[in-house]
Amino acid sequence: MTHIAFVGGGNMARSLIGGLLKTGVAAGDITVAEPNAESRQSLNREFGVTCHADNAHAVAHADVILLAVKPQIMPAIRAELHDILQRNRPLLISIAAGVRLDQLERWFGSELPIVRCMPNTPSLIGAGATGLCANRRVSAAQKDQTQHILDAAGITRWVDDEALMDTVTAISGSAPAYFFALVEALEDAAAAQGLPRETARALAGQTCLGAGRMLMESGEAPGVLRQRVTSPNGTTQAALESFQADGLAEITARAVAAATQRGIELAAELDKGAQSK
Repeated sequence: MTHIAFVGGGNMARSLIGGLLKTGVAAGDITVAEPNAESRQSLNREFGVTCHADNAHAVAHADVILLAVKPQIMPAIRAELHDILQRNRPLLISIAAGVRLDQLERWFGSELPIVRCMPNTPSLIGAGATGLCANRRVSAAQKDQTQHILDAAGITRWVDDEALMDTVTAISGSAPAYFFALVEALEDAAAAQGLPRETARALAGQTCLGAGRMLMESGEAPGVLRQRVTSPNGTTQAALESFQADGLAEITARAVAAATQRGIELAAELDKGAQSK
């Protein structure tokens, strides 16, 4: 049986653990390293998994180690885990935003099979979208292992060119915030027209949920679905023409470019921080 160790027991780890247990993975095959005693007790109580305060104890017998910590924590974890990882050579999976494969190899060892992942917050409810990128050491079987773990929280897609992972971050990792901003704007606009705010929020949110399901379940391109709900000279066409006049496509392209560039900058800042220590 594959033994999976999570370093970090936060919300994303919890969502993946819960999803894995639903797929039939035994609680006894999962360990978690979590410094907070209350969080350890909660994880054990809710999922039945073994928890440790010490990272090294949690990963000692793991075939797969999933790093579910913030990027800034990575250099500190390296000191605790480097020797164990070199000795055991497990599959290392990182969900730390913006941390590149070459950084992970430099900190933990270039001989390790490493997968970099970019999940998003809807993973917390099993509706996530995750981009995956592997180094050359990862075998086909290990790719399957990784996909099984991350599929527990939603859909996954492999990206061959790691440079595109910053774009993945921009269109899925950061994009839930764009969606929330759109619903917020719809709510405000409807409230300004006199609709009760609670009603506006419920209608806008459910409409976006339904539209998302139609897109994913129909298999149709978004442009096709857009055309189907747009009657000539109707209300939808009036709104879409207003969006077009205000440059919606250009605004979106600039926003994605800005998020992508910031991802590149954050990785460089992490390198500088590690070098200064």
